[in-house]
Amino acid sequence: MPTDKEIKKEFKLKASKEPDKYYATSVLKEAGFTRKKCRCGIYFWTTNKKQETCGDAACSGGFRFFENNPCKKKLSYVDVWKDFSRMFEKLGYTPIKRYPVVARWRDDMDFVIASIADFQPYVVSGEVDPPANPLVVPQFCLRFGDIDNVGITGSHMTCFNMIGQHMFVSPKEWDQARVFMDIKKWLNDGMGIPDNEITFHEDAWAGGGNFGPCMEFFSRGVEIGNQVYMMFEQTEHGPTELKLKVLDMGMGMERCAWFSQGTPTIYDAVFPTVVEKLKKLTGINADEKLLKKFVPYAGLLNIDEIDDVDKAWKDVAKKTGVEVEKLKKEVLPMAAIYSIAEHTRGLLIALSDGALPSNVGGGYNLRVILRRALSFIDKYRWNIDLFEICREHARYLKPLFPELSQNLDDVKAIIEVEKVKYDSTKQKTRQIVEKIIGEKITENKLIELYDSQGISPELVAEEAAKQGKKVKIPDNFYAKVSERHEKVEQKAATKKEEKLDLEGVPATEALYFSDYSIVEFKAHVVKVIGKNVVLDKTYFYPTSGGQLHDEGKIAGEKVVDIFKQGNVIVHAMAAEPRFRKNDDVNCLIDWQTRLQLAQHHTATHIVNVAAKKLLGHHINQAGAKKTLEKAHLDITHYQSVSDEELKEIEKESNRIISEKHDVKTYFMSRNDAEKKFGMEIYQGGAVPGKQIRIVEIPGVDVEACGGTHVKNTADVNKIVVLKSTKISDGIVRLTFTAGIAAEKEAKEEQNLVAETAKILGVKESQIPARAEELFSKWKKAKKAAKKGKELKPEELKLTSTEEFEGDVLAKAAEIFKTQPEHVAKTAQRFLSELKEMKRKG
Repeated sequence: MPTDKEIKKEFKLKASKEPDKYYATSVLKEAGFTRKKCRCGIYFWTTNKKQETCGDAACSGGFRFFENNPCKKKLSYVDVWKDFSRMFEKLGYTPIKRYPVVARWRDDMDFVIASIADFQPYVVSGEVDPPANPLVVPQFCLRFGDIDNVGITGSHMTCFNMIGQHMFVSPKEWDQARVFMDIKKWLNDGMGIPDNEITFHEDAWAGGGNFGPCMEFFSRGVEIGNQVYMMFEQTEHGPTELKLKVLDMGMGMERCAWFSQGTPTIYDAVFPTVVEKLKKLTGINADEKLLKKFVPYAGLLNIDEIDDVDKAWKDVAKKTGVEVEKLKKEVLPMAAIYSIAEHTRGLLIALSDGALPSNVGGGYNLRVILRRALSFIDKYRWNIDLFEICREHARYLKPLFPELSQNLDDVKAIIEVEKVKYDSTKQKTRQIVEKIIGEKITENKLIELYDSQGISPELVAEEAAKQGKKVKIPDNFYAKVSERHEKVEQKAATKKEEKLDLEGVPATEALYFSDYSIVEFKAHVVKVIGKNVVLDKTYFYPTSGGQLHDEGKIAGEKVVDIFKQGNVIVHAMAAEPRFRKNDDVNCLIDWQTRLQLAQHHTATHIVNVAAKKLLGHHINQAGAKKTLEKAHLDITHYQSVSDEELKEIEKESNRIISEKHDVKTYFMSRNDAEKKFGMEIYQGGAVPGKQIRIVEIPGVDVEACGGTHVKNTADVNKIVVLKSTKISDGIVRLTFTAGIAAEKEAKEEQNLVAETAKILGVKESQIPARAEELFSKWKKAKKAAKKGKELKPEELKLTSTEEFEGDVLAKAAEIFKTQPEHVAKTAQRFLSELKEMKRKG
């Protein structure tokens, strides 16, 4: 099979030979456009008879819209979407709300990178209907390949809003001319760009095995957007026409605002109030005349397209007629301001949508841009509070995206924690630089220091300079860091799974969704492979979604494992079964196992919603496991969970149980579920299928989930939160028990208390006092042992039970810096050590 790049190249050549077949040339011809070929090889359409180049910045001499701007309308960033959606609604499109930038419905990406990602894979494949058809959407996207270019080129961003124009129709309904006329109308009437200022490029697109023609639209060197027409599929037998044709138009809201206003940089147009705020805070006022000279050539400093940055600066200086050092002195502080403005907007949107900075996954790049912003603040010694900049972004964007103002407290807390981590890193940088100052600090060393310890190259260079050593920082440093990090994660994610030969085996009818209390049923044996058995239907729950499989018997023979392979459920037996293919069998599920797992699964949903209520909106499930003994829930959180917070989570969870809410399970179309409940239903990760199963605790929680659940929260009986553990950066594990296991845990705890009281020779109510006393004497004994001394017998003598007054458990817990329920265990340990010291005496 050819690669996407090869498919695109081949199709682009084919389409160029038959443009009338693949592009809306009838619309262009009627409007007076003629087809030409640029020296770069691109075929383009223009009304300008004298135009010889395609209009791309590289072929036409950079951006040329700052003077004599061709737009008849000046659109603010907010106005772009308001005007666009209003126009397209009149044209028959339905404007829909943006999807979260955190792509919880996808298992192949952390963040949305294009508006079409909202509808992949299920809508694009035809499995699920779109939320509207046709539609337009203002979709925020995150891409981190251009971090080093942000600020300096005047046009690059890590976070941008891709206005999507989408249609999903059969070949009969496909009307390429119509959708092309619609976007052309926006350029002409919405932005006020006359035809003689627009150039259309013929291009092609390929991705994921699909491909089709693409039409890009330019003006004065700026690509405003492009329309992709997803029409064909590459198969083993060659290209075939897709049964569902897809329109994928992507246009930068930022580009529209920038182009229409003709501001020096895209940042001035997109977040003007933030830029002004930063200028006031820093006192930076760039030379406007110099900046206007620089901006048309800023694109020549694009790190991705140059080999020698110093030479590029000299070239730009020559074109502007300004000395290199003077140019840098004026431009670089402004580039820093623009970078801070851009990065804080990306952070606001990502954090509001539930992402967290971390050293893994997509959160890694969020930390990169946050620390890049902080490093600029350090470099120029500015007094800037990043959260206040986020707040200003939220205020400016409120007319379009009011949700960004709803979680500002969470955003503030996360940024504050990250700032503390950054400051801590700064403190250890000096020690590390002192150790390696004798070595050559190479590019790889800088990347290693950042990737492993979060130390920015700017901090290393600053510390090295104090010791008279110069460190050269690569201009594309952050791009290289991200690339290295992605490669490491891709390698770690690679794994090989063994598969059974199930060719020709029909899908198993899964019956466990309907009623968790059904544990007896009859089934027909479809296939037997050694110890593995496939039934035509089953109530046995397979290990999935973090929940352990059921236990039980088939025809009286023990089932030891149940798992899914594709849409087939396999029952692994303890031994090769005596029954055979085509036999009818009686099946029995162990009720106690089923009940305990259902209690733990429903408890997981309850603990998750309790944690979100108490810790913040950013809490989402990052993983979970439900076994017979206990369960754990991994949540996204920026710091460790305190003992007090654990108590509150347990208290809130048991409050939900006591309120006796019904637990409803039902199937809904994916579309209806997303419309009704939002994308937060995807707590356990991506859920496949046109129909998805919803588990709803009315007024409390709604999730897409395939597990077994009790019918009422009261059936969970009780939740005991045992502990919290920070398992990775940004992920905290809450371990708990529920139902039968919780009762068992409580009984064991009570037995421990009774046993401890007996060992310590006190009443149960006096354990805290004895524990505190033991702790005090243990510390004295330890200190004496270190000095080679021995305590006198009377100093080791324990108080009699009669002398004890009523002590409070919490007091001892505070002294031991542990949870109250752990005091008994701690006291036992101290007593054991004291006895050992006395024995060795």
